[in-house]
Amino acid sequence: MNKSVAQVADELGIPSSTLHGWIKATQERPDEPFIGSGQLRPEDHAARELQKRLRDLEEENAILKKAMRIFANDRK
Repeated sequence: MNKSVAQVADELGIPSSTLHGWIKATQERPDEPFIGSGQLRPEDHAARELQKRLRDLEEENAILKKAMRIFANDRK
């Protein structure tokens, strides 16, 4: 018996847009397990960690540049 997405979503008590999203996710990556809300694939987690590290280093760099300007002004 074939049911529409809307019928299945109604039976599950979820919005049909949620079910459509799940279907799309499994079609895009059929060989990978479905990653639920709030979870990251290992490669996505690594990318997020690298982005955080980059932000931290950029902030440290900006602080060091300010310190260099302060020390350079003190020498004058």
